[in-house]
Amino acid sequence: MQTLPRSIQHSLDLLTGFSRSDLRSVISEIEDAVRGLDHGTVSDFLLSRQIGSELIGAAAEVKRVASQIDVTIHALGILKVLPYILAPEEIVESVSLGAGNTGRAFDLETNRRVAEFKFINWRGGAESIRQNGIFKDFFDLAAAETSKEKYLYLLGTSHAMKFLRGGRSLSSVLSKNEATRRKFEQVFGARYARVSDYFADHHHKVAIVDISPWLPELSAIQALDIESDAE
Repeated sequence: MQTLPRSIQHSLDLLTGFSRSDLRSVISEIEDAVRGLDHGTVSDFLLSRQIGSELIGAAAEVKRVASQIDVTIHALGILKVLPYILAPEEIVESVSLGAGNTGRAFDLETNRRVAEFKFINWRGGAESIRQNGIFKDFFDLAAAETSKEKYLYLLGTSHAMKFLRGGRSLSSVLSKNEATRRKFEQVFGARYARVSDYFADHHHKVAIVDISPWLPELSAIQALDIESDAE
């Protein structure tokens, strides 16, 4: 079994010792304990609880590592599903596993398909930022000038389909991404007012596929919201 690097493991051990099983209760306890302390006694209290540079440094180190976790999950998620989605004799031509602008048009391109991946566990309700990202990926795929099959892979499709068939205004969806807005208007002008209007005419261009059966590890995390792009 692989172990974490010693510095990370030590940092996690320190933070676990501080937070114990319930960080909220620990914080509440400390808030009560600090009340009434002065310059001298507060220093003694911090020393008794081992609250100092080492603990703060541990928190900073874990935060540094955790900041890379979205990219890691995006990369590993794509790699894990490749054996399930590739057809016989289908060959990977390029993958874009990192975040942001990698210079590649899509997350995956093979000799048969182009594809985008979104590792989001939808919560329901108002999720405009996630909806905007889904629309951008769908539109980019639908507008791509290629004879290859086009796929949008999601962790569950029900919320995304409800959005794509719904009445949210396109002006709202496109308002946060100027490049996508310009591209959309260059192609369609003011032809479409709502997401559902556009989707009704173009839904056949992109296959929207649920990959959650192949990624049960991610599907179980309700708060998951992994983005490959800088929105």
